[in-house]
Amino acid sequence: MRFDTKIAVLLRDDLESWQRLNVTAFLVSGIAAARPELIGETYRDADGTEYLPMFGQPVLVFVGDAALLAAARQRALQRGMRIAIYTRELFGTDNDEDNRAAVRAVPGEKLDLVGLAVHGARNAVDKVLKGARLHP
Repeated sequence: MRFDTKIAVLLRDDLESWQRLNVTAFLVSGIAAARPELIGETYRDADGTEYLPMFGQPVLVFVGDAALLAAARQRALQRGMRIAIYTRELFGTDNDEDNRAAVRAVPGEKLDLVGLAVHGARNAVDKVLKGARLHP
């Protein structure tokens, strides 16, 4: 099935495995919070046990270097797209308040991005992620 929109995560290519997983989880929670209409229905097994709903479309994960993340951030903002971001400083915090303070302390152009997530029209997301490659 081909969707008209795309959910994509872009990760720095120099992250450790645990960092990639952690950053991805945080970033997609931002997309889910901002776009609840992307969430599908509750899952149920044959016994009737209910499980939480998830996105109703795939999430594609890409990688790139620091320059690519900065460029993707800029391209998304120029297109008026809302993005979720994760900066290197957030690995040293342990709560949402400190996370927001760490981001607020740095001008946008100087953020040390290690990940971002975006949702939008397929072609717009493709343009934002130009130069990124699918995560292996």
